[in-house]
Amino acid sequence: MVTSARRGPYVCGIDAGMDVVSGKWKSLILWELNSHGTRRFGELRRGLPGVSEKMLVQHLREMEEDGLVHREVYREVPPRVEYSLTEHGTSLNEALRPLGEWGGRRRERIAAEGAPGSAAGPLLRPSQA
Repeated sequence: MVTSARRGPYVCGIDAGMDVVSGKWKSLILWELNSHGTRRFGELRRGLPGVSEKMLVQHLREMEEDGLVHREVYREVPPRVEYSLTEHGTSLNEALRPLGEWGGRRRERIAAEGAPGSAAGPLLRPSQA
């Protein structure tokens, strides 16, 4: 398992919280696991278009180390590995829900203004954020 230097000291709670969700894919991994439940690696990768295998592995390892994700290895041929949110990961996802709602409103505003890059994909209901 990767040993990380991430453990503080932190200036405030936001600093500590952002430490575990830093990186482009971590919040999306949280969303994917929350929305779809337990997922195999390939399912996660397909659910996150654009993520490289290397980055997904790195983020999943960090998230497992931080207690956000549970990794279950089944001793089968071929080997099967499944990922799910821990209670800690679920609580973090709930804490991020207001940010997702804010982001959804931002996307709507940008789309209404016709700004470049506003067609970033389908808008999600706040319950999906």
